[in-house]
Amino acid sequence: MKAHCHFLVVMSNYLFHRLPSEILIKILSYLDAFTLCCINHINKLFYQLANSNALWRKLYIADFSKNKKCRDKSLLRMATMEVQDRPEGYYKRLYFKTVAECDMIKNLNVTWELTVMDKSGRESTLEQSRSQFTETSVTLCWSGGDRLPDYQQISTLQLYGVRRLACVSPKRLVCRSLMEKLDMQTLTKNMQVIGQDKLVQLKLLQPGIIIGVWRDQCSVAFIMFTLHFHKLVERTPLMNIHTNPEYGLHGYQLHIVLHNTVCELMSGSFLQLFCRRTQISDGLIQLTVISSTNLSQHTSLSGDITLPWRCEALQGTVENCCIMSLTLLDEFRKPFKCVTSPVSAELERTPVCYDYDGEHYLIHYQDSDIQVKMRLVWMNEQKQFILISLVVYVSVCYVNKYFRRDY
Repeated sequence: MKAHCHFLVVMSNYLFHRLPSEILIKILSYLDAFTLCCINHINKLFYQLANSNALWRKLYIADFSKNKKCRDKSLLRMATMEVQDRPEGYYKRLYFKTVAECDMIKNLNVTWELTVMDKSGRESTLEQSRSQFTETSVTLCWSGGDRLPDYQQISTLQLYGVRRLACVSPKRLVCRSLMEKLDMQTLTKNMQVIGQDKLVQLKLLQPGIIIGVWRDQCSVAFIMFTLHFHKLVERTPLMNIHTNPEYGLHGYQLHIVLHNTVCELMSGSFLQLFCRRTQISDGLIQLTVISSTNLSQHTSLSGDITLPWRCEALQGTVENCCIMSLTLLDEFRKPFKCVTSPVSAELERTPVCYDYDGEHYLIHYQDSDIQVKMRLVWMNEQKQFILISLVVYVSVCYVNKYFRRDY
């Protein structure tokens, strides 16, 4: 595999950049989806070619037209539209989303491995115990058992995407791609406990990563990664565009899903979001998605906010925790910000809306680029949560970096 990669690098430097793009696209059209994802790391030219809509549209139709479950979906009908009707990278994202929706990951021999290194340098590699797909994210889980060091002894975590390829030799060729490497010493400084039950305590290392630790012990029950689909494929190049001078952001779309490890609690899409200049303050651009004063926008959840977990023979449920998957698209329908992370609901003492009689809760997600605030009310008689407010705050620094301007 290393020899093949070296050959591609050499050829790209001395030959491929001299060929017309039409010829290169023809050559790359003989590759499968996994190989296309690999070669876009070679250089800028291959990155652009390997994200071509023409290539991924052809792969999409070839791989899914014979699958009845996928053929019956409206997504396949969308693939019959002209390539120029779609933004660059559209069919690549559609391909992997359809793979998940049609439960074809096993057919592609794709899985994930977690390598854990302790402070003495000893490594343990775990194959995933479980995986769960939703509309926009995947949840991966590894059970600890006696194969993991104590929580305080973990030095690094490395997440690998793995594909086992059939070949002529008796052994199968294994392709491993490092997706994320985490330094525990750095992460534990900002680690927070987002929930617990009688058996485990959930430690959020960073957005998207939870370690379940047995109560009153240091041993690890499980490790859970939540990944947005957009993080599974490469981002398309950012365009050098400008915002309307009257607005901070305009024409934006938000898709948000609240779910746990078993079921979906809520899913919603919101169009034409905008922020006026006058609403920009403290370095944040505010997008009000659901207003607490507009009762028609309020949305009920289909279940309790809980996070069921399972570790070998034991299982439990952590109250007031779930997983949030958020996709914010810009005015060109390109992914502007994508987040998938476990979140917790905290009880609020002061209600923000007096139209409902019940306990008020706040879900607050924050990273360096974006904040999400969701307020919910627990309706005791109906035994359900009502989402009464959803506001997204985007950092002005992130907007400046995205649009390459000084806003």
